[in-house]
Amino acid sequence: MRHGDKINNLGRTVQHRKALLRNLSIALIEHKRITTTLAKAKALRRFIEPIVTKAKNNTTHSRRVVFGYLQNKEAVKELYGPIASRVIDRDGGYLRVIKLGFRKGDGAETAMIEFVDYNEVYNPNSRKDKTAKKTRRGGKKASAVEAAEAETATAPVAEAVAPVVEQAPEAEVVHEQAVEAASIAEETVMSVEAAVEEQAPVAEATEEQAPEAAAPAAEEEKKEDA
Repeated sequence: MRHGDKINNLGRTVQHRKALLRNLSIALIEHKRITTTLAKAKALRRFIEPIVTKAKNNTTHSRRVVFGYLQNKEAVKELYGPIASRVIDRDGGYLRVIKLGFRKGDGAETAMIEFVDYNEVYNPNSRKDKTAKKTRRGGKKASAVEAAEAETATAPVAEAVAPVVEQAPEAEVVHEQAVEAASIAEETVMSVEAAVEEQAPVAEATEEQAPEAAAPAAEEEKKEDA
């Protein structure tokens, strides 16, 4: 019984099974699409997907690790070249298994396994090769850091200038209102001064008439006392 056994042995010994998966992987890398039984296709997908993930890191160590699995220089070269450039932005699921029905001879269920990014029917933009990103452990270069700091420094300035430009029409309206208020105040002051000038002769005349009116009143009081 296969209790807890998640590996499909495919009816072969360990060495025979490794050789089978190695040959299927080389054929798949070379032709990008192969047809085999469904059981072999599922086992091949579990075998080759970690290898494709390893190929996204193009270093000498990773090349040696992949070569240890495939034992084929041409397959390693193809995997680290066009295939890596196609799958560089994909986090997983590089392969697709499509069932094709049952084989006539022995009735085995067959399937087609292919690279997802090489199917032009499902992916119209798959012909565009993508450049791999170059990363290093030392961090970003000094020029890149300075450029990022300059962008962050200029962004608030641009945001501060934008409201000033937008508020320019409002400032013009306020200025016009202030000019109108000043002109109204000047007209008011001039009208007050004119009114004061008109009332000044009347006040002088009343002051002159006051002693003349007081004299007869004083004479009448003297007569009454006498």
